Amino acid sequence: MKRGFTLLATVAGLLLSFGLYEALIAAPTERTMGDVQRIFYYHVPSAWTAFLLFLINFAASVVFLVRRNAAADILALVTAEVGVVFCTVVLVTGPLWARPVWGIWWAPGDIRLTTTLVLWLIYISYLMLRRFSTSSQTPLVAAIVAIFGALDVPLVYFSIWFFRTQHPSPVIGGGGSLDPRMARVLLINWAAFLCLAGLICWTRYLLEIARRQVEEAQGMESLLERSP
Repeated sequence: MKRGFTLLATVAGLLLSFGLYEALIAAPTERTMGDVQRIFYYHVPSAWTAFLLFLINFAASVVFLVRRNAAADILALVTAEVGVVFCTVVLVTGPLWARPVWGIWWAPGDIRLTTTLVLWLIYISYLMLRRFSTSSQTPLVAAIVAIFGALDVPLVYFSIWFFRTQHPSPVIGGGGSLDPRMARVLLINWAAFLCLAGLICWTRYLLEIARRQVEEAQGMESLLERSP
């Protein structure tokens, strides 16, 4: 396990470094937007990674509801935490791109921006529930919230296909076009973000197991101290 973790960390570091070089230097400059377009190589992979993590959270939540499996509950918690981090990157890099291109930081009527913010708020609520609620039913309620939140993921993704929006049209799979060199850089950075997300989830998963084991041991010790 330690060797696998080291290998994944090494691959993630190499891909992140290579992806940074490709995004800032090797990738061609977009004609109309100029260098600000390079945010695309971080904005889009962050969104795709967040969507994937939220879908894993959805699957793990369903498994927990059906089987009451502790490992599924931990996986759901971890993927929600890391997914929120990547979704935050999306919400930060989007306005950074929009300001020089649209002339505004945020377009309130834009359906993709709005649904992405709603998605972020749902999972923030999920994490706050997990953090501050002490009820024994918290994992069950959180799983239901996670399933509800996952329903927003396809709405965010397909919103620019079905609604009039200020957000740019899709350049992959939606009738748009993307320079092959740009597509290559995009995929490199997505691979880097996936490795980074996997590394963080792995670490957080092990920490959560250790935390629960400590809490269980403390609970047993407390019971033994109270027994006559």
